[in-house]
Amino acid sequence: MDIGSVIRDFRKKKKISQTQLAKLSNITQTYLSQIENNQKEPTIPTLKAIAEGLSIPLPVLLFMSIENADIPENKREAYGVISPSVKSLLDTFFSDDK
Repeated sequence: MDIGSVIRDFRKKKKISQTQLAKLSNITQTYLSQIENNQKEPTIPTLKAIAEGLSIPLPVLLFMSIENADIPENKREAYGVISPSVKSLLDTFFSDDK
């Protein structure tokens, strides 16, 4: 799971600075930076706050952070078929904050 990169990507697409998102999420900018760089694993309440700050449902952040290694081996082929389409749809739908 690569939640940090997903948070960073959505933040940048929405043109929100780390400082702004940290303030919206009630965490420090340093902690947000550590999360985005996968140096710290955030709690569920922190993830909820970050998702709210990004105006993205938490399940979307979680799904977007799934990596191939997170999927059982016997289901990876099916995941590989549907994942790009679903991720592209979610990215398009939730990247624009207008």
